[in-house]
Amino acid sequence: MGRAIRGAIGFLTRIPVGGSEADWNAFRRAVYSLPVVGYLVGGLVGGVFFLPVQPPTLVAAYLVGLYLLTGVTHADGLADLGDAVAVHGDADRTRAVLKDSATGVGGALLLGVTLLVVALGVLSFAGIGSWRAFRLVVAAEVGAKLGMALVACYGRPAHDGLGSQLVGELDHRSFASAIVVSLPAVAAAPTGLSVALLATVVTGPAVGLAILTWGHRELGGVSGDLIGATNEVGRALALHVGVSVWILS
Repeated sequence: MGRAIRGAIGFLTRIPVGGSEADWNAFRRAVYSLPVVGYLVGGLVGGVFFLPVQPPTLVAAYLVGLYLLTGVTHADGLADLGDAVAVHGDADRTRAVLKDSATGVGGALLLGVTLLVVALGVLSFAGIGSWRAFRLVVAAEVGAKLGMALVACYGRPAHDGLGSQLVGELDHRSFASAIVVSLPAVAAAPTGLSVALLATVVTGPAVGLAILTWGHRELGGVSGDLIGATNEVGRALALHVGVSVWILS
């Protein structure tokens, strides 16, 4: 378990855990380690909501902290997805665009819109209370990682690469362990927050299902870019779903 979690931290964050090839191989077979890292990332970046600062500064601190902690690997996957969605052509052409390191208009637009959605989601947390905001941010990160797990467990590799090393090791039965690990994100919720936390966590797998379906239809499978994009889009939408459900419930 320790090796798998260390491998997951090395894959999902910039934290210098000193992972080895054995850690990476353990991580590839232990999809439950994805939501475990969701708790870590969410707990660290969610701490900004306890700072005595104005909402715009809070948003800036969240974004800077998030990408200093996680890096831009998954954001790069999101940009590649944007370019692939924008291109017209067959599966081979779409796969070629995904592999292209250059970012086009589609990628820049999707990346920019997603960052804006994240920023506005964080801004909407101002005034709901530090502890509620913290719990929702943690739930959003756990849900985003659960979405990644769904894509990895139910997808088939679109081509050889980093993504195929994950997808090729997992099957749909592995997903149950990731669900179990994600349940504490909803447990012991503050009064009136249970439904919002559940909706926040579920958003990630819903995004994962949508991206998985698109990948199988357009590419014949999924890639590492699609797994990373699931994380970014899942987080962005989960923040809005969480606060919206809390307000309405």
